[in-house]
Amino acid sequence: MSVWKKIIASRATQKTIGVLSAEYLRMVRNTSRLVVDPVDFYDQVGPDVPFITAMWHGQHFMMPFFRRDPLQAKVLISLHRDGEINAIAAERLGIGTIRGSGTHGRDVHRKGGVRGFRGMLEALAEGYNVALTADVPKVSRKAGRGIVQLAQASGRPIFPVAVVTSRRIELNNWDRSAISLPFSRLAIAVGPPIRVAPDADDGGIERARQSVEDQLNATSKRAQRLADGETS
Repeated sequence: MSVWKKIIASRATQKTIGVLSAEYLRMVRNTSRLVVDPVDFYDQVGPDVPFITAMWHGQHFMMPFFRRDPLQAKVLISLHRDGEINAIAAERLGIGTIRGSGTHGRDVHRKGGVRGFRGMLEALAEGYNVALTADVPKVSRKAGRGIVQLAQASGRPIFPVAVVTSRRIELNNWDRSAISLPFSRLAIAVGPPIRVAPDADDGGIERARQSVEDQLNATSKRAQRLADGETS
């Protein structure tokens, strides 16, 4: 391991980056004007609490500000060292963490997929809303089945959510990461709930997966229009 990687992997460095990241995001939120669509979402969502929040990877940085008191939330974060930094930032912003990740292959146990799934089920049973990225690992804007299987097992609805700022830097990487900038219009868009029957067959799971993908894409476009000041 190189010296640089050892520095990045150290707990002290990870904590410093995590804390600074959280405070930067807090500054963006505090200097930005919030717009929520639908405007009455928080007033109407009560019967669906706890719920599952679906988001795209790369749009997740400002997601902690979707939570509003008295709602409690936890987020699934990978076991990778980058995940450790994200976990520190999330917890500083008042979001609990569940460690684990999804995978295509046979290394689900090594990557913590089973532990993460169980952790999310337990959190939902305890009344926490649970947030996770819906993407197939390393495949941007392609929803996997994991989030649908979580809804099926827990009986809780999925809400597609996107948080976008008017001033942002969009990176040309696999997940199209958006770095939000201060003094923005901050738009939170929430799509309609997606429910999965406990006895859904393979076809039902696939239809729900496609619905998550379609609704997340539509919600993301709506949030971007709102952030950019477009009314239609």
